[in-house]
Amino acid sequence: MSQIARAELFHQLHKGPEVLVLPNAWDAASAAVIADAGAKAIATSSAAVAWAHGYPDGDVLAVETTCAMVADIVRVVDVPVTCDFEGGFTDDLGELVDNIARVIEAGAVGINFEDGGRDPDLHARKIQAARTAADRTRVPLFINARTDIYLKNLVAGDAAEAEAIRRGRLYADAGASGVFVPAAVEQELIRRLAEAIPLPLNVIAWPGVPDAAGLAALGARRLSAGTAIFRTAFAPLARAAAAFVATGDVAALLAAGEGAPALQKRFS
Repeated sequence: MSQIARAELFHQLHKGPEVLVLPNAWDAASAAVIADAGAKAIATSSAAVAWAHGYPDGDVLAVETTCAMVADIVRVVDVPVTCDFEGGFTDDLGELVDNIARVIEAGAVGINFEDGGRDPDLHARKIQAARTAADRTRVPLFINARTDIYLKNLVAGDAAEAEAIRRGRLYADAGASGVFVPAAVEQELIRRLAEAIPLPLNVIAWPGVPDAAGLAALGARRLSAGTAIFRTAFAPLARAAAAFVATGDVAALLAAGEGAPALQKRFS
């Protein structure tokens, strides 16, 4: 399947009626396991990718490293891949255009694009620049505009909902394909956001968030795992390593690894 065909499929997956359940990977191995589990598409997690490379999350990892990771994932899976592109790794629109071209060249068909603590008007201009850059490649890039109103408590109280909606509409007008409101949890809030924002609504796996069927009934169209899969992988790793270091129990260590994916065979 061509990159353009994968991009078109990715857009189609947001049109329902089912919610797109989107697991987040951090390297080729995790992506292969996720794809083989039946995922219709794969996202990356900027935090998980940064941690896997020994860095904190938050526009620290080099764009070259991010794009190389995307290329590794695209090489081993057949499903659409969308990249957590943080804030584009720059606020300079010219540099952003170059960065968008890089991630598309790596094989991504979508980006997660966050405002963080930035001025939303600046983020809207960045979305416009990203859309223009993507259009030049003829790949219909899915720009998932993320607003951190709830995730970073940028606005307090009832005003948060109005500001999330305002930003969602602003980003839609700027050329976004979807709007991501992580840490929106309460069911009626999700329903109101889905009704008020004229693009597919993405929420993240968070305590209290409904499952995919529940989100579909509320009007949401995408559920991202965020760092949850990374955490489920590394929690038993930490326990197994600690137990082995403490006791040297070979039998217990080998038993803990039973059922692991046969990645040597998968990649051969």
